[in-house]
Amino acid sequence: MNQNQKDELAKGYILAVEDSMVQAKRLEYFFKKHQLNYRLFSTGEEALIYISKRIPILVISDIIMPGMDGYQLCREIKESPATSSIPVILLTSLQDPNDIIRGLQAGADNFITKPYDEKYLLSRIEHLLSNRNWDSDISVYEKNEPINLRYRGEEFKITSERRQILDLLISVYDTAIQRNEELTAIKLQLEETNRSLLQANEDLDAFSRTVSHDLKSPLSVIIGFTSAIMDNPETTVSDEERSYIKFILESALEMTQLIKDLLSFSQSGRLDLEEEELDLSDIANDILGGILLRYPESKPEIKIEPGLKAKADNKLMRVVLDNLIGNAVKYSSKCETPSIYFGKKEYFGKDLFFIKDNGAGFDMSKADKLFQPFVRLHSGMEYTGTGVGLSTVKRIIEKHGGEIWAESQSGKGATFFFTLE
Repeated sequence: MNQNQKDELAKGYILAVEDSMVQAKRLEYFFKKHQLNYRLFSTGEEALIYISKRIPILVISDIIMPGMDGYQLCREIKESPATSSIPVILLTSLQDPNDIIRGLQAGADNFITKPYDEKYLLSRIEHLLSNRNWDSDISVYEKNEPINLRYRGEEFKITSERRQILDLLISVYDTAIQRNEELTAIKLQLEETNRSLLQANEDLDAFSRTVSHDLKSPLSVIIGFTSAIMDNPETTVSDEERSYIKFILESALEMTQLIKDLLSFSQSGRLDLEEEELDLSDIANDILGGILLRYPESKPEIKIEPGLKAKADNKLMRVVLDNLIGNAVKYSSKCETPSIYFGKKEYFGKDLFFIKDNGAGFDMSKADKLFQPFVRLHSGMEYTGTGVGLSTVKRIIEKHGGEIWAESQSGKGATFFFTLE
């Protein structure tokens, strides 16, 4: 800011109008930081009363305010011969082209978009103060007749002078350049982030392969040898030692399942969909044998509706049905007559698939935790599991553009519903 501008500010003041307390505090901090004389008001009505008593050298006003808005305040200032030469800066989001037309119609000199940069606001103030005292000949020359403008079906009468129009358009252009620079910087940042994510995904794939190979191999050895000891009729181990070996075997099997679930979970969000017309009934019947082998103690009555058609990824839907039907078998295994039903009904014009059981169920007050990874609503002593399966299912369903939820009551079974877009 040059000496003339400083001298002018020393004699006068900047009037600001802002109804937001947060934004008002920001403006107050800005004025104090740059040692600018100011008066701050929360309404246009209060500001006009003060202006009538003491004329400012510049006005900064928010547009959206209760009562008198920024456009009306600007119009009142510009229409009064005593204040018409006061430069007016309007603070706005500037998201609608009509904002510019309304600003011209009101006689505004500048737009500043929120959130504004302090350096840019200061430069606009300096610019307007530098051009405030126009040459009288130019002023007379610029007193044009009102311009009638039709835009988007509305009629606007523009009374702004030529220099005002030029200043306003320059400020809009400056804002567009600034936004473009910001968008370019964001684009570069996103590209860098995308490269980092691609590298992270490659590292995760490598890690997953390492986990799959390096952990499964020793676990297979543990499972193999402990199974051999347990199945050997000539073994000399005591009953106590046999219980220890059985515990080792069960723990190794549980870790194997956890590795499998973790790998499925990590891959479920990144696999590309290969959608095709599927018969979910056929898939359910196909995987049913493997599920029942995991729970040999359970003899459930399972009914699968025929002809449950859907357009989806074959491999991923096998994971979904394996988890949902597997859970239904597991959590109904302690019932006297376990029953499971896989069917479909119409839901707001869409196919709503559901898998219902009469098992342990769960407390609906904890339903929000149901699909969180590693969260289990039943203890490991009651039912084995890793707490990852339903998280994987949710990812896959959402990847298909669908939704999944559950309804249940403790001790009275559960029903899992899902849609596929």
